[in-house]
Amino acid sequence: MRDTKGKFIVKFRGVRGSHPTPDFNFLEYGGNTACIEVNVNGHLIILDAGTGIIKCGNELLKEYVAQFHKEPVNATILLSHVHNDHIQGLPFFKLLHMNDSKINIVGFSEYEEGLDSVISDLVFDKSFPLGLNDLNSKISFYDINDNYALIFNEDDDTPDMVKIENDEDYIPEGEEVVISCLKSNSHPKQGVMIYKIAYKDKSLVYATDTEGYVGANKKLVLFARDTDLLIHDAQYTSEEYLNAYFSKQGYGHSTFDMALETFSQAKAKSLAFFHFDPNYNDEFLLEIENHYTENCKNCFIPKEGQEIVLR
Repeated sequence: MRDTKGKFIVKFRGVRGSHPTPDFNFLEYGGNTACIEVNVNGHLIILDAGTGIIKCGNELLKEYVAQFHKEPVNATILLSHVHNDHIQGLPFFKLLHMNDSKINIVGFSEYEEGLDSVISDLVFDKSFPLGLNDLNSKISFYDINDNYALIFNEDDDTPDMVKIENDEDYIPEGEEVVISCLKSNSHPKQGVMIYKIAYKDKSLVYATDTEGYVGANKKLVLFARDTDLLIHDAQYTSEEYLNAYFSKQGYGHSTFDMALETFSQAKAKSLAFFHFDPNYNDEFLLEIENHYTENCKNCFIPKEGQEIVLR
C-alpha cells in the first residue's frame, strides 16, 4: 500500500445522488453514487458506501496483491445515513471479504436496533446471498452521535471514542486524526450525520443530504468554519428546487446556491458541489460549473476519480 504518513489525500469515488447513471452522457463527471476515499496519516477513511466504493475496493485489493499480502488493508467507513444510495455498494466492497482486513463501520441509528442490525437487515441478510456473519473480515460497528469524536492515534486503526463536552471542537494533538460529527435533521426520515476529518491544521467537512435554510444552517457554518475542503450537497439547481409544478423543497437536499452560501459564511477554503441529481448529464454539469466558478475560483464539481491533496 502507498505510504500516506503525514499526508491528507482525498479521492472522489462516487459523486452522484440518488441512483447510479451508467450512461455515455455521464462519463466525464461519473455515474457512481456517494463515496469518498480519504487517506490521512496512514489511515484509510471512506465516506459513505454508494456504488463508488466498489471500484475503490477493487483497486485496494490489487494493491494488496501487488505487495504480496505483506500488510493487511484496514478501513473505517463513515456512513452519513442508511438510505440506499449511501450503502448499496457495501456488499461488493472487496475488503469486507478479506480474512485479514479489519473494517470499522461508523454511523447512527434512530431505530430500536443498533447500526449493526440495521446494516445486516438492509444490506445483507434480506437482500444479498451472504449474511453479515458470513463475511471474512473483522467488522466493528460504532454507533455515534454528535456528543462524541473518534480519535485515531498513530499506527493504530482502532479509534478511541471520546465524549465531547459543551459542543467544543476536539483539536488534533500530534499525529492524531480526529473525526467529529454534527447531526442534521433536514433530511427525511431520520436525518444525516455530517462529518469532519481533521489532521494537524487541515480538515475537510462532508455535508451530504442536507437541505439549506434561509441564511444557511448556522450550526453547519460554525462546524465548517475555516475548513480546507467543504463537500456539500448540491442536488438541485435553484430553478428545479422551486419549480411550481414539481418542487423539491423538503426533499432533504440543497441547491448549488445553498452550498455556496454555507461555504461563504463558513469561510472555507474550497467547495466541492456533491451528490448532484442523476438527471444532470455532463453537458449540463459543465454549464453549471462554469457559471459558479466564474465568480468563485475555489468552487468545483468533482469528477469521479479526481484526487485532491490538502496541503
